[in-house]
Amino acid sequence: MSRRTPPVTLAATLTASAVALSGCGGVAPSSTTTPLIEHGTVRIAESSETPSFDPYSTFGASQARYAYDSLVNVAPDGTVVSGLASSWQATTTTAVFTLRPGITCSDGTPLTASAVARALTYASDPAKQLAGAQTVLPNVPFTATADDQAGTVSATAAAPFPFLTRTLGLLPIVCPAGLDHPQSLDRATQGTGPYVLTRYSPGGPYEFTVREGYSWGPSGATTATPGLPARIVLSVVPQAATAANLLLTGGIDIAGVNGPDRARLAGHGLTAEDVETVVGLTFFNQRPSHPLADPAVRRALVSALDRQGLANVAVGGTGRPATGFGAEGAVCHADLADANLPAQDAAEALRAAGWTRAGPEDLLTKDGRPLRLRLITSPDLGPTLPPAAELMARTWTALGADVTLVTESLPALVNAMYQTGDFDVVVGTSPGFALPAGFIPFFSGPTPARGLNFAGVSNPEYDTLVAQALREPDTEGCDTWNRAAAALFRAADALPIADGRSTLYGRSTTFATTFGGQLVPTSIRLHQ
Repeated sequence: MSRRTPPVTLAATLTASAVALSGCGGVAPSSTTTPLIEHGTVRIAESSETPSFDPYSTFGASQARYAYDSLVNVAPDGTVVSGLASSWQATTTTAVFTLRPGITCSDGTPLTASAVARALTYASDPAKQLAGAQTVLPNVPFTATADDQAGTVSATAAAPFPFLTRTLGLLPIVCPAGLDHPQSLDRATQGTGPYVLTRYSPGGPYEFTVREGYSWGPSGATTATPGLPARIVLSVVPQAATAANLLLTGGIDIAGVNGPDRARLAGHGLTAEDVETVVGLTFFNQRPSHPLADPAVRRALVSALDRQGLANVAVGGTGRPATGFGAEGAVCHADLADANLPAQDAAEALRAAGWTRAGPEDLLTKDGRPLRLRLITSPDLGPTLPPAAELMARTWTALGADVTLVTESLPALVNAMYQTGDFDVVVGTSPGFALPAGFIPFFSGPTPARGLNFAGVSNPEYDTLVAQALREPDTEGCDTWNRAAAALFRAADALPIADGRSTLYGRSTTFATTFGGQLVPTSIRLHQ
């Protein structure tokens, strides 16, 4: 399969990096008819701190929407709408974008086609190790060129890729001043977006100030719209229960809440936008020397799990076992899990693979080595993940494994995945990707430090089917993409636990969201 080697990074599909593949979503229903507030401040709760606002980094990618634009956006019905580009055209190997006139960077310099081509080239350079960018860009090498007189940016892919507009077109564009001094992007923004980062404090809060004269947002959105906040303040609120309390008492205006705390917010007149998610997206470390490199062990462990019980725990109530790796609403989403996940007698399968219970602790042992598993998760990704991981640990302990359950902060979790490799099972939550191609570097290719395949997945059937799907235009390849995902299920390369739902709530606010529940800044309206 021909594709670019991804860089070493702290990146994960378990974080908000997936949002970059989405675009502009539908407007949430308003809970208020009160007058708009002009030049106000909206206070937004974030579940974890942002150590860098570089839009091409893991954590900065999730906040890029405030200060950076992309060439195009995606409308609620899935169609592509304008951004920095007023028009575009693409095949499976080429894409051409024509820029709107009059776009300026936050430092006042005009945005040229050459500047956009430079950003695309910079973001795609494997030597730069840019995790957030790699989760957006196509999984094939490409070259970008510009015609400043015509205002066009062109990209040519080295191999067919069916979603060039929805990848190249959705990359946040960093202006030349930022590319000249990339280290400055951790604490300052250099984009064309509707807001500029004007205050940074370690651990938060982070403050953005609106740009005057901005008129090139999704479908031509502007910052002159009545009710658009003059300031956006992001505060770190790790616990869903705390975020719910602050919404009810007026301490914050917008927050995402998942799990059982959602029930407390019903009936209080809040704006509410549901976000489809996959709860408990679980990966198994298949790198050499790890016990889960053996597919027989992975299949047995997955077979031993009570998927319905896990789903109930993962959603904090009555759950539905996950149907796929991505959330409902993603391109090519289908119900694949039930028909393809291993279903066998776990104890018998392990015996057949040479594992026997022995020793004073009655542990599963093979060739003198006990089956020891380090299972990690983070409450930063959702309050129900630690209890779901605990249920997994109890099940596998009863089977005879020696399981160590560790809860980490999100940065520590990502460090274990991409730096130390000190895990056997990792449990997280994600909306997945809007496009099936987004999963490719996480399920194939190099491991860190050269790639994003942190679990060391090697599935030849998946690779073969993906290579075929990449030659099929847009959604015509959905059947092939789904056959590729089914191969991952059959090999127990990963396990999504539940189809879940979180909700983005607003107090005296209305807004629109992207796939994955990320706010569209130009859609926010403050009400009295």
